[in-house]
Amino acid sequence: MAVSLTELQSTINSLLRVEQFKDYAPNGLQVEGKPSVEKIVSGVTASRALIEAAIEADADAVLVHHGYFWRGEEQSLVGIKRKRIELLLNNQISLLAYHLPLDAHAELGNNVQLGKRLGFVQTGEMGRHSNHPIGLIGRLPRPMTCADLAAHISDCLGRDPLIIEASLREGGVAEIESIAWCTGAAQSSIELAVNAGVDAYLTGEVSEPTVHIARESGVHFISAGHHATERYGVQALGALLAEKFGLMHQFIDIDNPV
Repeated sequence: MAVSLTELQSTINSLLRVEQFKDYAPNGLQVEGKPSVEKIVSGVTASRALIEAAIEADADAVLVHHGYFWRGEEQSLVGIKRKRIELLLNNQISLLAYHLPLDAHAELGNNVQLGKRLGFVQTGEMGRHSNHPIGLIGRLPRPMTCADLAAHISDCLGRDPLIIEASLREGGVAEIESIAWCTGAAQSSIELAVNAGVDAYLTGEVSEPTVHIARESGVHFISAGHHATERYGVQALGALLAEKFGLMHQFIDIDNPV
């Protein structure tokens, strides 16, 4: 079956309530291709490798979390950006990108989907942005040491995380029970986790100051990878669209160690 590109975009925009977000890039249709869509390829980032894989898969549209036209970036269509967009236009493939709305959605969002993947039991929210939760708070499926949690994350995500252990002298616990998490590059939100009183905080990336905050705050810090933590929202959204409209959907994972 097929759906018009207009209806597809309208459905996603309504579902994710994109108008409620002040974001760093436009959410929705970023590059227009064919007027109708039968097959969607989803992925984390609209890299050249993903576009080439979508062409090989005979996709009509690419659905991603990280698209183009970020605030403050070079606006000219030159170099890497030109080559990417040229591939999309020459093959009449649409690009649909959803950033913060896909992070925050209560069912399809990256945060919720990562929590499900890791077996976390959600009990609350952490912080607000555009009147939506920045991250989530919950419990581990069972108490775990830092080594246990690292092994669990590795099994679930196929990636070994970096764990910065908090000092026991500063209140760090030997076994982690409560945890806050926010996918992607949310290392600066560790202070929200500290204020929430959890045992550990998980996000995608890590910065130099994060290490010291974790050691001195009593909150263990886990960096599980920006890409690795944000693979699941776009898959859930793609699967929902496939079921709703009878479309073909294929998630293509372009490996990224970050």
